[in-house]
Amino acid sequence: MRPWQVGGALIRRDGGLVLVANRRRDRSVDWTPPGGVIDPGESVRDGLVREVREETGLVVHDLTRCAYKVEVRAPGLDWILTVEAWEVEASGDVCIADPDGIVEHCRCVPLGEVLGLLTASPQWIQVPVGHWLGQDLALDAATAEFGFVLHGTDRRDARVERMW
Repeated sequence: MRPWQVGGALIRRDGGLVLVANRRRDRSVDWTPPGGVIDPGESVRDGLVREVREETGLVVHDLTRCAYKVEVRAPGLDWILTVEAWEVEASGDVCIADPDGIVEHCRCVPLGEVLGLLTASPQWIQVPVGHWLGQDLALDAATAEFGFVLHGTDRRDARVERMW
């Protein structure tokens, strides 16, 4: 199975969480924390700093802690996705410069509205972010781990099963 390594950034700003709107190949839009695929030979830290800059224009100063890790297996699509999501300190002004043309919008979402905005996102985004929000955002909390299996090959009718 083809491996994908992804870094995600949990950026608290102005009492909310920074999220980006992603336009998918099927033209649908979903919201996620900023982040993306780590390039071959790139560390998660370096890739996450790059992805945050491209998707939001924000400059990462520090990765404070790994909040959660996710593994998603998609046997029908022959890939396995691993995600590390980090609490990140960042500053600057929002300016989207996504070379992939996926990110269309970036905004700081009040914490109470985050899960509502994530409803079109895959479970492997909704569940860990919801868990993270429910921890009162404690800096000393342990890194949570989540596992999912994606059954099917089409986004419209695929089924996601949580394994752990």
